[in-house]
Amino acid sequence: MQSPSVQDEERVGAGAKPASRMRLLPELKRGELWTYFGPAFVASVAYIDPGNFAANIEGGTRFGYGLLWVLLWSNLMAMLVQYLSAKLGIVTGRTLPQNCRDHFSPALNLLCWVAAEIAAIATDLAEFLGAALGFYLLFGPALLAHGLSKTSVMLIAALLTTVFVFLILALDRRGFRQLEWGIIAFVCIIGFCYAIEVFLVHPAWSLALRHTLIPSLNRSSAYVAVAMLGATVMPHVVYLHSALVLPRMKLASGHTPARMSIFRIRYLRFELWDVLVAMNGAWLINSAMVVMAAGAFANFAERGLPPVTTIEAAHQTLGPLLGSLSATVFAVALLCSGLSSSTVGVMAGQVIIEGFLNIRFPIYLRRLITIIPAIVVIALGLDPLRILLLSQVVLSFALPFALVPLLLLTGRSKVMGEFINTRRTQIAGWVVVTIILALNCFLVWQAATGTEG
Repeated sequence: MQSPSVQDEERVGAGAKPASRMRLLPELKRGELWTYFGPAFVASVAYIDPGNFAANIEGGTRFGYGLLWVLLWSNLMAMLVQYLSAKLGIVTGRTLPQNCRDHFSPALNLLCWVAAEIAAIATDLAEFLGAALGFYLLFGPALLAHGLSKTSVMLIAALLTTVFVFLILALDRRGFRQLEWGIIAFVCIIGFCYAIEVFLVHPAWSLALRHTLIPSLNRSSAYVAVAMLGATVMPHVVYLHSALVLPRMKLASGHTPARMSIFRIRYLRFELWDVLVAMNGAWLINSAMVVMAAGAFANFAERGLPPVTTIEAAHQTLGPLLGSLSATVFAVALLCSGLSSSTVGVMAGQVIIEGFLNIRFPIYLRRLITIIPAIVVIALGLDPLRILLLSQVVLSFALPFALVPLLLLTGRSKVMGEFINTRRTQIAGWVVVTIILALNCFLVWQAATGTEG
């Protein structure tokens, strides 16, 4: 099949529906799809960050396989949201924060920016702490044996985390594909580590399947369920994904409007596959976290053993329970998760502040500023698991401030033109927002009545 001619493009016209131009798309070249894989994988790192470790360990330890369904439904929501974010970037050539500034009032834009910054700070705190904790679990015992205190070791780990994140960010200077492949490598390592964990724990697959497909929720599990939702549908990468797709838009620079429209259709089709593969991979890893925690820690109370309430305790317990390999791969997965997601968090923070405020903000300066809350938490000796879990609940409350503008923008023909959301997509999007708001209201009611788990 030959590429469409200029006459074909003008005959179909830029104003025609996208479906009417599908026949003009040239055949897929061998390996071409892989060149478009990347943006969703970078975004997916946020869905397997240290906050997910905290929420999923808490969920698996306290409720066994009972909250696996939360991950399934959260992943379905995440796929819709991330595709819409990418779609907005591909169609408009601008990020979600930039579109908010273009189309919303200054007061509403300011509100969205404040909510986005809160989400970015909460995210970066969780991710930076997770990476530092990963370094501590791997190398801390040796340093403790030399007389250093735990706080001192964690501060050293924080310094190492800062250095490594700077190095990962430097990959982008060699081209966006270098950074994407670096992040994809981290995702593969995390997935491999949890494949080992699941193999070692010998889970009850029938129970896992049943609880994945059949929802159940009560007062005691609502807090953890909302934390898992906040850890799985991440607001900061809703903003970021719309920016991650922009470098490839340069491939279409100089195209006529009709040809640009055809390019967008093709790009959207490739990005849909990118989202499906990346998000489902993140879902499998998250599910493996819960399965591991349920299989290894859920029956401790019946056996008269103290419950696993911290990430450090989980690491220490896995060694005697499943062998040193299990403890090591757990720490490696946490470290890779923290380093990669912290990198992505800094990138998201830069997109947020530059897009909403229309300023230039150096990404390395952003990294230096956002390590302050994590350093304070480490210096005060606060429990990382509690902080991680709390951060995920904060993210869940910040989600509507990202999702509502996204749905409003992608539902406007003035913004999206022929690529405006279908009625079915809009309904699905508002259902997602309603579910999140309902869970948040339930959580507030629990806290107000003193019935939280």
